[in-house]
Amino acid sequence: MPAEPLTDFSRLCLHTITTKPWSIEEAIEHYAAAGVRGMSIWRQWLEGRDPSQCGQAARAAGLEVVSLVRGGFFPALEAEKRLEAIDDNLRAIDEAAAVGAPLLVLVCGAVPGMPLAEARNQIADGIAAVVDHASSCRVKLAIEPLHPMYADSRSAVNTMGQANDLCDRLDSPWVGVAVDVYHVWWDPELKPQIERCAAAERLLAFHVCDWRTPTIDLLNDRGLMGEGCIPIRQIRGWVEENGFAGFNEVEIFSDRLWAMDQKAFLAKIQEAYLAHV
Repeated sequence: MPAEPLTDFSRLCLHTITTKPWSIEEAIEHYAAAGVRGMSIWRQWLEGRDPSQCGQAARAAGLEVVSLVRGGFFPALEAEKRLEAIDDNLRAIDEAAAVGAPLLVLVCGAVPGMPLAEARNQIADGIAAVVDHASSCRVKLAIEPLHPMYADSRSAVNTMGQANDLCDRLDSPWVGVAVDVYHVWWDPELKPQIERCAAAERLLAFHVCDWRTPTIDLLNDRGLMGEGCIPIRQIRGWVEENGFAGFNEVEIFSDRLWAMDQKAFLAKIQEAYLAHV
């Protein structure tokens, strides 16, 4: 059964990428004024700024910093580039700790032409190389499976089953899974894999948007909730039935929606959140 409709914004989180035209200062101001209670900060919004001050500003405005996005991109053909990726992920963990985010979301990476099995091995090795630092910083790492259309260059982890297998292999309480409906809604094994994920206490995040038909851009044409075919409320019911009580994170990449007035867009997000999430 689908979850009960939401009636307030106490569990609404926005990713700064969703309102891409706004700086982090503008995002904090407008999210807080609208009654949003969480924000997930993308790393580029911290460039040229003190992460700790950004986190303090968000909390002072009444916002919880839910996660930092994103780490990952571990696979590479050259050993030197794999080491560079590990160094970048160590920095991302430091940034998450500084901004006060308990979670770093991982887009795990892939290399065109590299066998997916090899890419997954390199992903496992990369996460293993940074997990002790994550533990020492008290920052969890959330593996986010991406839709198979990104398996060439963005992530060789494409299903909840693969994400769960990777977590089993790493066997760390500091590694878990982020469920993004855009990437996993199509999977016939989604419900049992959510159950498997929750049973191991590794269900760390829940991201929402919608899949437009036709999709005119494989990256920047995500829909506002209710504009597409994803059974968002049903999937929310599955994660909540399995104990998830965290934020519902709105993560939308859309040239169309970024082009509109962002205050009006924020109002549409809140309307769609109550109607469709």
